[in-house]
Amino acid sequence: MAQAKKRKRFFDVEIPIIGKETQLYAYEPEELEGKTIKYDMTRLLKGKNILLYLKVKPSGEKDKFTAFPKKMEIVHSSLGRLVRRGTDYVEDSFTAKCKDSELKVKLFMITRRKVHNSIKTALRSKAREEMITELENKSSETLFDELMKNQLQKELSLKLKKIYPLSACEIRVLEIIKPLKVE
Repeated sequence: MAQAKKRKRFFDVEIPIIGKETQLYAYEPEELEGKTIKYDMTRLLKGKNILLYLKVKPSGEKDKFTAFPKKMEIVHSSLGRLVRRGTDYVEDSFTAKCKDSELKVKLFMITRRKVHNSIKTALRSKAREEMITELENKSSETLFDELMKNQLQKELSLKLKKIYPLSACEIRVLEIIKPLKVE
């Protein structure tokens, strides 16, 4: 007796953070749970070359899913275009806690001219201090939203301007390491 062949089909996945909907291809809806989607945000963010990684979770309805942000990163090649001759860049990486999760944050700042190492160190430490205080008051959803709207970077750049004016101040990577239990 011949067995019936299983067919792949499309399942709707809603992405609330950007207000879009996409479809994923699978045999069964259970296959999609926990799957990671890589979404190119270049067109939505006016040429800023960002990749958004989303984790798929089932929503209340049958065969419907919702994708939540897991990681957001700027493509490395686009950062290379920002750095010019006669400028310096400052990088920093640290973990911080927000209201509902633990995050890994990587900062990338470009000075207008060549600067001393003491100025780079001052920029790095001030940026870390400001980001940690900013992150602990907000949820991860809010942080990803502000990151896409360029609000976090703008606030940080204005605070660092007092030490040394920057030509660019970016959050290169914002990643959820582990969610925290919220009471």
